[in-house]
Amino acid sequence: MIRTRSKRVLLVAPHAFPDQLLDEYDNVKHISAITTIFPSIHELKPDVILFDHAHMIGNMERILRRLQTNPFYKHIKICCYKHTESVTADATLKVLGVHHMIYHADLQKTSKSNAALTAINNLVNASLVKWVAGVA
Repeated sequence: MIRTRSKRVLLVAPHAFPDQLLDEYDNVKHISAITTIFPSIHELKPDVILFDHAHMIGNMERILRRLQTNPFYKHIKICCYKHTESVTADATLKVLGVHHMIYHADLQKTSKSNAALTAINNLVNASLVKWVAGVA
């Protein structure tokens, strides 16, 4: 789901976020309480913060403005996950400091294309195995 490499990621999402998706990542911290965002930033010192827009809807602007005005947070990349695209809301978020927008439809396209590539790779591998078995 999230390519982390050596980056520290702070994920702000509701309790319903599946914890099994984060089991393999040791440098991703998941929080659901909006009041713990800034203490978690000081504790983790993340490189990336990923906000769930639906979870943050009432507090998003206030938190983004606070992140923009304080020079301590200037190195942090901010990403926002949204279910649907909205031109005016997305433009406002970009102005407030969001670097990347991730949409639900984009994730679906990626998973479908990955599934198609996997199916093609499996077909090629199966035909190679048959060919090698025929040669032997």
